[in-house]
Formats: sequence, structure tokens, C-alpha cells
Amino acid sequence: MGIQYGFVYAHPDDETFLSGCLIRKYADEGNAPALLLATRGDAGRQGLERATDKSELARLREEEMAVAAEVLGISVVEHLGFPDGQLANIDFDDLVAGVISFLQRYEVENVFSFAEDGGNGHPDHVTISKATTAAVLSGKCPSVRKLYYAASGILRERGLQPSIVVDTEQGWSVKAAALKAHATQHVAIAKYFGDLEVFPEVRRWEAFVLGWEDGVMWPEMAGRQ
Repeated sequence: MGIQYGFVYAHPDDETFLSGCLIRKYADEGNAPALLLATRGDAGRQGLERATDKSELARLREEEMAVAAEVLGISVVEHLGFPDGQLANIDFDDLVAGVISFLQRYEVENVFSFAEDGGNGHPDHVTISKATTAAVLSGKCPSVRKLYYAASGILRERGLQPSIVVDTEQGWSVKAAALKAHATQHVAIAKYFGDLEVFPEVRRWEAFVLGWEDGVMWPEMAGRQ
């Protein structure tokens, strides 16, 4: 029997930023998700405040990710180990193969990732979105029934509405605890969420648009035709 929910992101902490409460919800329902990360998060000056080099930073971020996974109820975390900040420059087929292998191994049914704009245009986010889509569309992951994209500007511009929406207020203490676990990223976390002791109303919703279902891309749009 496979894993019902699989999340595919670029860096440790993406899972909490975009979907911490959704992941915890699935775990509480008895369907602990699996998480695949393309990198170990070994780039970034703020992380190097606490690490002497990229190798140590990668180790620290893996440790932080393990703590966050425990908080969120993630059943398994895997890192492909590609260089942080360089996903757009690596062999794309290798990245797709890594995603396919993950989806096959755990027989994932529902896949979650970034939208094609990466949410904020980050090249790593954009690239892992493309690779995840390519993996699902490859025909090599027969367990996958649905692919969801984190709601973003490009999807809203197309008139696509989220089919999964989570109000994070009730689960904020859990999401905040997972964010705190990613301690090397405190600057970015504070910039985005503010003081973690205070619920950020502006970041209230986690939302995902259904991008593919049983062979149909953008099924919501297809249903309108």
C-alpha cells in the first residue's frame, strides 16, 4: 500500500512555508505524507552565520528538517542532494528521474509542488515545479492520481481557484514550531511571517490548485468547456 500524499519541493523549509498545516492535517488523519527535497539547502549567507562552510550548512539543515518533520508528522524525508541555487543548471532529466523514483518507490497518489512561477520566481522553485510536472506526465508513475500546485499569482491570473484551502490559525502553534526548527533560516522566516509568537493574519491560508487529474491537465478549466 502506497503513501497517499507526497510533497516535492526545492529546499528544507519550503514544506512548512507552503503546507505545514496541510501536512499536519493529513498526518492527524492517519495519512502521514512523504517529502522529497531537491537540495539540502546548502546555499545562502544567512545560513553561513551558523556554519563554517556549505557542507556543514547542509548537515545543519538536514538536522533542522528532521526536527520539522517530526513536528509536522511527515513519515519520510528524502534529499536528492543537488546543489542549492543551481537546479536550473543541472541535467533536467536527472532531476526528473529523481522525482519519478521517489513517486514510484512510495506509490504516491496525490502530489504537491510549486506552481510554474515558483510562487516567488526563485529559479530552484520554478525548476522543481517543472520537474515534478514532467515526472507525473511521464507515464512512469501509475500510482499518481492528482497533482496540486501551490496557489500563486500566475494561477490566479488564469482564473484558477484553489481546491484545497487550509486556515492556519488553529494550527499556527504547530506551523510556528516547525518554522522555528529551521533555525538557520530565521531571517527569511521573520521577514515572511514576522514574530512567530503572533499569528500572521496576512499568511493565514495554505492553498493548492488542482493542476492534473487522471490524465487531464487543468481539469477545472477542462470542465468549463
